[in-house]
Amino acid sequence: MATIRNIVLVHGGFVDGSGWQEVYDHLSSDGYKVTVVQNPTLSLAGDVAATRQVLDGLDGPAVLVGHSYGGVVITEAGDHPKVAALAYIAAFVPDKGESVSSLIADPPPGAPVPPILPPQDGFLFLDRDRFAASFAADVPEKLAAFMADSQVPWGVEALEGAVSEPAWQTRPTWYLVATDDRMIPPPAQRAMSERARATVTETPGSHAVYVSRPAVVAAVITQAAQGLNGLS
Repeated sequence: MATIRNIVLVHGGFVDGSGWQEVYDHLSSDGYKVTVVQNPTLSLAGDVAATRQVLDGLDGPAVLVGHSYGGVVITEAGDHPKVAALAYIAAFVPDKGESVSSLIADPPPGAPVPPILPPQDGFLFLDRDRFAASFAADVPEKLAAFMADSQVPWGVEALEGAVSEPAWQTRPTWYLVATDDRMIPPPAQRAMSERARATVTETPGSHAVYVSRPAVVAAVITQAAQGLNGLS
């Protein structure tokens, strides 16, 4: 297939789109037109709507990219006619009827448990003191502290939002496994990517691999844009 020139980046829970900046810089410098969705993370339906609004405004086909919970968003929004390929970055890849809540309900034995605090008024936060170790262990200390202290409230409705028709069933799919992830266990990442028949790349990296290893992330997205098989 011809190289796709549009890239749409969708962030996950607890963060906003600014974490994509270095990935954006890599892709933009290579001539891609990159758009970052500032999805509110209040509900899956709202985040899908925000993503589709961006896709509506594009001038051609796009690679739709999701990190973490953003993988649920792109799975639901990826049936948009302008989505030509999907790329999951240390992300959830739900099947029909699945949500983040259902996917994390039965963690692998011995898997680290993300330090998600009890809901407050329908919103979730990570324990700030444990944020860096769980989410951003390979991110510079000051930046990880800033990420912890600037968390975006993640709506319980988003956590529980279930997919209706998974786009990966009809779109070519790529996946980057972060092998040091302590939020989504790497075995779970591998299982989800295998189920989606994704082209898989693995890299050392925390859950915040899009911040700590932007060149690697950009390379996987470029593979998707060019329709190339990656190296697992």
